[in-house]
Amino acid sequence: MRRHRRAKIVATVGPASNSPEMLKALFLAGVDTFRLNFSHGTHEDHAKVHAAIRALEKEVGRPIGILQDLQGPKIRVGTIKDGKITVAKGDTIRFVLKGQDGDRDAIPLPHPEIFAAVLPGHHLLIDDGRVRVKVTSLGDDSMTAEVVFGGVISNRKGVNLPGTLLNLSPLTAKDRADLEFGLNLGVDWVALSFVQKPSDMIEARGLIGDRAGLMAKIEKPQALEQIDDIIRLSDGIMVARGDLGVEIPQEEVPGRQKELVRACRLAVKPVIVATQMLDSMVSAPTPTRAEASDVATAIYDGADAVMLSAESASGAYPLEAVSMMDRIIGTTERHKLYHSLIRASDPAEEQTPPHAVAAAAADLAEAVRAPVIVAFTSSGTTAARIARKRPEVAILAITADQAVSRRLCLLWGTHSILSEDIHSYEQMVQVASTVSQSAEFAKLHDQIIVVAGIPFAQAGTTNNLRMLQIGA
Repeated sequence: MRRHRRAKIVATVGPASNSPEMLKALFLAGVDTFRLNFSHGTHEDHAKVHAAIRALEKEVGRPIGILQDLQGPKIRVGTIKDGKITVAKGDTIRFVLKGQDGDRDAIPLPHPEIFAAVLPGHHLLIDDGRVRVKVTSLGDDSMTAEVVFGGVISNRKGVNLPGTLLNLSPLTAKDRADLEFGLNLGVDWVALSFVQKPSDMIEARGLIGDRAGLMAKIEKPQALEQIDDIIRLSDGIMVARGDLGVEIPQEEVPGRQKELVRACRLAVKPVIVATQMLDSMVSAPTPTRAEASDVATAIYDGADAVMLSAESASGAYPLEAVSMMDRIIGTTERHKLYHSLIRASDPAEEQTPPHAVAAAAADLAEAVRAPVIVAFTSSGTTAARIARKRPEVAILAITADQAVSRRLCLLWGTHSILSEDIHSYEQMVQVASTVSQSAEFAKLHDQIIVVAGIPFAQAGTTNNLRMLQIGA
């Protein structure tokens, strides 16, 4: 079941992929972590998928990650007379806090936090930016705006406010209920939508604790302004390019993606690049050349994982989409320029013993052409420190914690295996030799690199580096 590639694949589960048979097919085709999108489906639906994935995990004998993606607040206009109105550039329209069946003089916008925060000159983007208006004046429960880009405004269309910091929790009542349900199920990661500021992460962490990894979805420009603190408070990052591409100029998204990947590598946190990666495969059996290039770019950037959304959840070709993603990643990583481009974007290393040991392990493994680096880890941090170097050598993470082994399914280049706790140096050597052979990462007489923390089973103590020959 070994993957012969470094970057991981996340696939969203939906009507096209929620049967046990299809989940197994997608896993065999290359999925490392399944995403449960709580914007859709019932708790019962998600519980069935979760049970099927855990049964599959037991069948294949390999950890499989499960990511719960919370919906977050949804800002929408209310209902409009006749279902829609058409506005043109230069028109003046008016939004009101209360009301229904509105017209251009009273479009319902039932969100008091908007009226409390918006200022003249701020922009509202309606229906993913298809209609753009600029606020010109404010009343107590109303605002007047000038249409910048015209189009159709219809019932319940979404609204984005790229220049406005809203006093709004990222966790709605629905999210809190979904979160508790997901944590009780045993999800491995929780992705938090609508993150604007570091305190949003603190609020979520207070509810999650250490029951799952906390991932910040970067989709708001306000988050970019405090990104270092948000990354520090998270266990991982998702570059959610859909909403981000609505709220910042689209031409800035590729550069921001590179910045976020680099920042996460520096912070030793996994990063997922998401949204519309193979979007045409929702309805076609092959992607466009531009989409293939987009996936490859994320791999050249050094992303830990790339994600499929509608392609695997509701598309006509979920299996083909995963297989295509797998092939693009593998081909990109085998390209002669791949390692030189990855090296060119290496972040500076922290000057601490654990980081130095991990970096030395990566360098030593490449110098002696070892087939694998074996990392004994209780929290996953040792493996993450090695993965930050993006070595040309496979990383085999051995842990006694099943939750850690599943979370590592998102970490670049890392294959995780469950083992009993290690209590002695001799046992470490024996387990490293045995597991690296049984998992087909090395063979008799190979030189392998072993990294661990002593005392054993204590998080954060990456302090021991050993080169050993199997069978010596």
